[in-house]
Amino acid sequence: MEEHRHDIAIIGGGPSGLACGIAGVRAGLDVIVLEQGSIVEAIRRFPTNLVWFSTPELLEIGEVPFVIPTLRPTRADTIRYYQRVSAHYNLDIRPFDAVEDLGKEGEYFRIGTRRGMSYSATNVVVATGYFDHPTQLGVPGEDLEHVSHYYDEPFKFFGLNVVVVGGRNSAVEAALDIYRGGGHVTLVHRGEELSEGVKYWILPDIENRIRAGQIKARFRSRVKAITRGEVFLECPSGEERLPADFVLILAGFRPDTARLTAYGIGLDPVTLAPVHDPATFETNVSGLFVAGSVVAGKNSNKIFVENGRQHGERIVRAILSRHTGKS
Repeated sequence: MEEHRHDIAIIGGGPSGLACGIAGVRAGLDVIVLEQGSIVEAIRRFPTNLVWFSTPELLEIGEVPFVIPTLRPTRADTIRYYQRVSAHYNLDIRPFDAVEDLGKEGEYFRIGTRRGMSYSATNVVVATGYFDHPTQLGVPGEDLEHVSHYYDEPFKFFGLNVVVVGGRNSAVEAALDIYRGGGHVTLVHRGEELSEGVKYWILPDIENRIRAGQIKARFRSRVKAITRGEVFLECPSGEERLPADFVLILAGFRPDTARLTAYGIGLDPVTLAPVHDPATFETNVSGLFVAGSVVAGKNSNKIFVENGRQHGERIVRAILSRHTGKS
């Protein structure tokens, strides 16, 4: 019996991966989505009280309206929306089964997963994002149990000393949330000031909290080491030791270069972006595409859900232009 072969296998069930899947289904192609966690796993792991910068229409996929009674959607609103759209299109999603092997055999790809499943596909789209690869400081003590590269909610930090490392939205929002939850926060950032990309309605809030001394800040400062009760900084005035019951390193994310190179995808030596045709998102491996934030390499602030959701239509058009039939 001939093995079933999918027209498109998508690695990653975030918004960009789902948009690719929907575009394929709408074109009449046989699509499967392989996801290591739940649908939109990264969004599920966002801070509990997150509110999006974007308005709902900028997050829509598959021409399904994202309707909410407020101006900006919450994390929960967004998860429910993407789940609903996936169900609407009856996408074949295989959650909690990470892809571990991908190789090309002749004209087709062979995909192996953690659960021991094997799939065959004519085309593959890598839409894995960055969320599992936070930026590491590479300092002693970074692996201690009270240190985390993710933030969810403020309640466990009540009355405790928390050092937050970073100067972008994630760090700023966590610092404000923990402060309002009763924690004692020090924000550490290597820059002269907070990032220009901090949301315009949040920037005055954090600046006022810092000026009032309600949140302490150390600019032009770097973490040198972390112990069970302290963080050692290199500051303009010399070394400083901060008390720290918890440390949150929220300094962004990095590309998963090991995964991409294992798939045979070339990388730009400067940006670490996967080599690809900007018109079709096809990589140097024929039939292997990239979509979403993974396209940008180190410049992860250039591709968001708002523009990454548009990649699917272009990828499917490229596939259809040479598609000769289904298995």
